[in-house]
Amino acid sequence: MNTLLIVGPGCGKCRTLAQRTEEAARELGLAYELRKITDLQQILALGVMMTPALVVNGAIKVSGRVPTVEELKQILRESAIQTA
Repeated sequence: MNTLLIVGPGCGKCRTLAQRTEEAARELGLAYELRKITDLQQILALGVMMTPALVVNGAIKVSGRVPTVEELKQILRESAIQTA
């Protein structure tokens, strides 16, 4: 099971990143759990300096921007555990 974290204050860009990430993960057939991290202390503890950010299985993969679904699929292919 892959852990996907959407990190940010819950703004529009954060919601867009969450939607695109879920779409990419579904299209790839990944087993995943998506969680949203909005608490400032948790955001800092993860080492995120710019939001929105995507953390895949503990590693920051995107920070400060919202990639396309195709970009996210490539990121997930490279860093996710293929369990499907």
